[in-house]
Amino acid sequence: MRSFEAGQTVVRRDVHRSGRVWTELALRVVADTDQALVTACTPGAEARWPALYAKARTDGDRSVRTEAFEAMATGRWELAAAVWQETDLLLWKPSAAWFSINAFFVPDGDGRRLRNWYVNFERPTRRTEAGFDTFDLTVDLVVTPDLTRWEWKDEDEYAHVRRLGIVSDIEHQAVDDARAQVLAMLADRAGAFEHAQLWAAWKWEPAWPTPRLPRPTAAAGRVAPEGD
Repeated sequence: MRSFEAGQTVVRRDVHRSGRVWTELALRVVADTDQALVTACTPGAEARWPALYAKARTDGDRSVRTEAFEAMATGRWELAAAVWQETDLLLWKPSAAWFSINAFFVPDGDGRRLRNWYVNFERPTRRTEAGFDTFDLTVDLVVTPDLTRWEWKDEDEYAHVRRLGIVSDIEHQAVDDARAQVLAMLADRAGAFEHAQLWAAWKWEPAWPTPRLPRPTAAAGRVAPEGD
């Protein structure tokens, strides 16, 4: 398995089973260890989202998200150039796990503070020359900064993508197993949560330029970051 150097730009891609790219996001490597690949981005990082999904974010219209999932089920969609906004993102991804653990940081006075942890359930990682591929399986877990409370998010959309056949029965079982694994990690303060205080104090390296996708993109649209 290839490894990445701290500060290197990598691209996270969500790749549909058809082989088509659903999203791309430029990130910088924080650390690449046997436990996880840790990456990050900051406002202005380049991204590409499905056009319908970006519209749903811009308009605040969740019904358009339903249209986006229906387009996903047919394998027909268009990508729109975009930029990450508002939050600094720290992403902890074990290669074989059916989830990633994300920390979102927001402005606080002259600095940034941890807003929440966000567990994204997704396929295991496949490394590429440019970064890594996975695929978001829709359901998420939002966790308070002190790790004492959490709530499930987007269960309705998860049920919808199950009906559409986007998430297979095998993937559904993997997600169920991953849910139990993450709750156990929270209870035991294990995995990324073992060093929660350290990660909560993380700050974007000022010397790092804003992450860019490795190829030119059209003028970026303004979309909200995942997790908002």
